[in-house]
Amino acid sequence: MTSLADGEWHRLHPASPLLRGGIFIVAVLGFIVANLRERLIDFFFGVPGYGGDPIDEIMRRGAVGWALLIVAVVLVLILVGFYLSWRMHTFRVSDEVVEVRSGLVFRSHRRARLDRIQGVNIVRPFVPRLFGAAKLEVSVAGQDANVQLAYLGSALADALRRDILHLASGLRQPAAAAAAAAVAAAAIAAASAATTAVPNSGTEARSGAETGDFRTERASAPEFGTAEGRAPGGIRAPGGIGAAAAGIAGGIGGFAVDRANEFFAPELDPDAAPPESVVRIPPGRLIGSVFFSGFTVFLVLAGIALVVSVAFGGSGWLLVAILPGMIGSVSYYFSRFTKSLRYSIAGTPDGVRVGFGLLSTSNETLPPGRIHAIRVSQPLLWRPFGWWQVRINTAGHSTNKGAAGEANTTTLPVGTEDDVARVLELILPGFNSAEHLALISRGLRSKGGDDGFTNAPPRAAWLRPFSWRRTGYALSDGIALLRRGTVSRELILVPLARLQSVGVSQGPVLRMLRLASAGLHTVAGPVAATLSVVDAGEAVTLFERVSAGAIESAHLDTSHHWNLPNGAPE
Repeated sequence: MTSLADGEWHRLHPASPLLRGGIFIVAVLGFIVANLRERLIDFFFGVPGYGGDPIDEIMRRGAVGWALLIVAVVLVLILVGFYLSWRMHTFRVSDEVVEVRSGLVFRSHRRARLDRIQGVNIVRPFVPRLFGAAKLEVSVAGQDANVQLAYLGSALADALRRDILHLASGLRQPAAAAAAAAVAAAAIAAASAATTAVPNSGTEARSGAETGDFRTERASAPEFGTAEGRAPGGIRAPGGIGAAAAGIAGGIGGFAVDRANEFFAPELDPDAAPPESVVRIPPGRLIGSVFFSGFTVFLVLAGIALVVSVAFGGSGWLLVAILPGMIGSVSYYFSRFTKSLRYSIAGTPDGVRVGFGLLSTSNETLPPGRIHAIRVSQPLLWRPFGWWQVRINTAGHSTNKGAAGEANTTTLPVGTEDDVARVLELILPGFNSAEHLALISRGLRSKGGDDGFTNAPPRAAWLRPFSWRRTGYALSDGIALLRRGTVSRELILVPLARLQSVGVSQGPVLRMLRLASAGLHTVAGPVAATLSVVDAGEAVTLFERVSAGAIESAHLDTSHHWNLPNGAPE
């Protein structure tokens, strides 16, 4: 554990108030002063109609001292406000909760229970990265239940995330047992050596086995303030000024090197995850996925409407309404492209880690057992390229945008079928046998028939004339697979251990066609595990099999204590 996970109250990075909004405040004040300087001079010096330079007027009136005093007072007030804001913003991490207290006038106290953690996200916006700072966000099940620590030192944020996940995994029980065993062993060793112990003189450092006195050996380097480090009278010895200057220069150079290494280092923590991502997205594929999207279709239609309007002498209102949006689309494409660069995903001892971003980066760890539903989809424009996207439902959602600027539930922005198999192997451990992979492949590509799925009957064509052949379900090893869609192909995977409920409904039209609709209910998110048409008899069978499978899977599930022996708490 780091010193930040010791159950005591700690403060954030000293630059946190400035990074959370101080830079914006300073920019706004600069803008106001630059544009209202003449009115400010009129107000303070009573010169109506003043139109010259304010600095010249201050110097002409001999008010330089007063001006500097006012600037100093304003700066001091800003610094005092920042200091008080930083001083009153504290946090602590205990064995049970993560707590944050903040606020000067209106106090806030937020608590996040470790057993309800759904993910831990480290976000490094561009400006805080220049200061070596990062924002740590703990996603918790529930609405508006997240806890943010903005900002921490970048290395401290990585270490604290690791400690939070270890505590949430159940390691505190064996850790406490190990600590008790260590204390007992030390007591036994001290007692056994008490009769032969030699009193410590204070100048020598002996091991605990020899003296029973556990001490830290004094460093051999001269200490600051001693005769070896300073000249008599407290004056630094000759050469001290040059050494100090060299130390300052080295510190600045080291800071620059650290920031450069952080900008170009891979997003995965080499101490907790493999340095290589299991999926790599080439820049060309990213550009193609953004270009061949629904937004591009909208732009093309808007451009056609604009050309037709201009060609036939239409009114100018259409030009005013559409042209700014088309110009702004350049920024949209650039943002989606840069936010998906350096995408990485890999397995860690504490779950799946997903990272992305170029200037501003995000790196989230999803612990085992926190993913409630998975959707693998393929829009029509992606079909010639064989591209797919993977999105998930979790009980907690990060407030930061995910890859491609979309919601943080996007686990794979764009990838091939092989990439999808690698991602599913990470987020559904154990569901990666040859039989499972073949079932997933048929769920993605098959058009129906005898393919391992229970499909909708031909009479469902009255309601789903194009997609009824692909509408069906399958159950395998605690996973429910729902297949649907022909324009946009979709495969939904629901771990039955995470299921909230299952429902079957039948309206008058469905009843007349001896059909029904079914839904597997999970936590709220972009994935809706529903089948619009299924045979009425098969709907009852689905209801019974899913209900029984959910109960059995929930009893066998130990993923919420993923680091305990045998996966079960003591």
